[in-house]
Amino acid sequence: MMEGMFPILSIFILRYMGSLYAYLFSISVAMVLFLFYLAFRHKLHELFMKAALYDLFMTAMLINLMFVLIFMGLRFTTAGNMSVIIIMQLLFAYLYFNVLGSEKLDTVPTVGAFLMGLGGIVVVFPEDFNVNKGDLLILLAAAVAPIANVYQKRAREYVSSETILAFRNSVAVPVLLLLAWLFETPVTRADLQHALPWILLNGVLVFTLAKILWIEALHFTSITKLSAMVSLIPVFTLLFAYLIFTEVPMLRQLLGIVPVIVGSVLISQKESA
Repeated sequence: MMEGMFPILSIFILRYMGSLYAYLFSISVAMVLFLFYLAFRHKLHELFMKAALYDLFMTAMLINLMFVLIFMGLRFTTAGNMSVIIIMQLLFAYLYFNVLGSEKLDTVPTVGAFLMGLGGIVVVFPEDFNVNKGDLLILLAAAVAPIANVYQKRAREYVSSETILAFRNSVAVPVLLLLAWLFETPVTRADLQHALPWILLNGVLVFTLAKILWIEALHFTSITKLSAMVSLIPVFTLLFAYLIFTEVPMLRQLLGIVPVIVGSVLISQKESA
């Protein structure tokens, strides 16, 4: 539900700045919160825990790579295309961990996962879909996402979710600062002041609380299942867009919600021993 708020909050932020600056300021809020939390709980040493350091570093590198690919891709394609293609991470997760790997799902959860993926694509599929080089970059980002989740899952065995997010945000901020400086118009103080309430909401709800819940869920369930749950995000976005902007969803989008809901029920079924 909180991830579903991300496009809504972004609409308000993007009135005053470019997408890279919007993302940079939002995760900066999250980074500060996580570092303060770790300092308060006397857990800053976890950022340098030797057993977790490799997984933390790989998580940060892959998450950064994924978002850089997405933002590079958005320079050549539409947000609608991006929304469709990023759901393809479910297909890559299934290929990596169920076909080639040892992580197996029973038939019912597998059907549920693909119903959710199909429904999610129907919900976000744009009116005009034309494949271009931007789409290929975002497809590559979708291929990277499940691998990043592997390292997040491994790191969680040694350190807390807050430590993982503090580490990856601390690595991401200077990278994004450089990219924003290179590719976007600088943000004025007035624009930053106008956008600040929405940046704070985005930083707290989406990049702090929602990310903690994501990594905790990753700690207890399979990557394939969690990748399927991404399909619920556009459903909640439609709901919030209707409540906040009174945007009425199209019939196709409403029909796409059906397999997402059915799939979420099936994927939640207990697997056999």
